[in-house]
Amino acid sequence: MDKKLIHEELSKDIIGAAMDVLNEPTPGRDETLYENALGIELERRGHKVSQQKHFSVHYKGHFMGRLVPDLIVDGLVIADPKVAAAFNDNHTAQLVGYLAKTKLKPALLLNFKYAKLPWKRVVREYK
Repeated sequence: MDKKLIHEELSKDIIGAAMDVLNEPTPGRDETLYENALGIELERRGHKVSQQKHFSVHYKGHFMGRLVPDLIVDGLVIADPKVAAAFNDNHTAQLVGYLAKTKLKPALLLNFKYAKLPWKRVVREYK
């Protein structure tokens, strides 16, 4: 059975934009700088980017705080730049929380630590 990935073309474009940002000759940036550069590159490619959009979180009617995904691209995919030795369970859990709150399905972790861009796709299914 051939199963198409959710927002496959957009995901590929986000990864391509991240690779362009990674290949810019200014190593050693922190996550915020990579986030800003990725937002600029995605907008340059014609995408609508929401950066650091706040989502309120409540528990039994009480405000607990906010979830703040780094980038939401075209209102469809969360992109989360990292500068880390490797992805860990906390990174994935954070994205699952963002997906649950935003009701979006796919998210991409993008690691700018090394010359090669490791990435991970996280999908949350809703019924």
